[in-house]
Amino acid sequence: MTASGLNAFVTCHKVSYISTTRMPLNLPGLLVPFQLLFNPRIILPNLVVKDIRHLDFRALKEAGYCGAVFDKDNCLTLPHKDELVPELRDAWDECRDAFGEGNVLIVSNSAGSNSDTGGIQAESVKRSLRAPVLFHSTPKPGYSCIKAIQRYFSSLRTPVRPEQLIVVGDRVFTDVVLANRLRNLERGSGLIYQCFRCGFERGGTIGTENDATSSHKSIENGPLAIWTTGVWKREATFMRWCEKKLVDIIQRRIPLDEIAPAPTRFIKEVPPPPVGTRPWKFWRG
Repeated sequence: MTASGLNAFVTCHKVSYISTTRMPLNLPGLLVPFQLLFNPRIILPNLVVKDIRHLDFRALKEAGYCGAVFDKDNCLTLPHKDELVPELRDAWDECRDAFGEGNVLIVSNSAGSNSDTGGIQAESVKRSLRAPVLFHSTPKPGYSCIKAIQRYFSSLRTPVRPEQLIVVGDRVFTDVVLANRLRNLERGSGLIYQCFRCGFERGGTIGTENDATSSHKSIENGPLAIWTTGVWKREATFMRWCEKKLVDIIQRRIPLDEIAPAPTRFIKEVPPPPVGTRPWKFWRG
């Protein structure tokens, strides 16, 4: 990526955050383009689905994944709303049944963040989604937020290790990067190391996720970064387009022999809606 291209991308990223949300400036997210210069694979997901209805949560649990981290806006709810999108009700119930009540955590840059005065929205989301909401002072994908996620899952009656998590969200620069940073922190590599490591070393983010049959192999390179590309309401359209193009460019630069097949056993088909029903308007990202 050229310096001029990077500057333009940072500028549009900054404008998107200011103009499309009411949240404070997300500095950890704005710094991601600079990390791309040294570690481009930080934005690559392990699995891409349209929405959570396409995930087989029981298969994920059987493979050894014991906990889940979910984004809220445009992943589970409409942006800045607290109620679950009706079409996702069955999938959400399946997820909570598979992992257990306390093992599904909502991590949002709105509810539970510094902009959520008094935790009012977090409490509302907790009631609506029947899942705990993480309180964190640093927006995703900041390292303080990642540490808070680690503390939450390690405090459970049956602790969940970071490699046993799936991280699901609709934004590359926050949700996917959070999952990959969580994986790197678990391996003992901090921010400085990650910035100066070789971005295209063999066995990077995509190359290390093996579609294996044994539970041990399936989670040895967790957590699993899952990118949902559909949106329930249009927002940050230009930024989403930029994120998608960057992912495509970086994937094309990776040698074919270093790309492991996506773990497709975790994807399931979604039956069409019954005749006569009127589904929500849905856009692909």
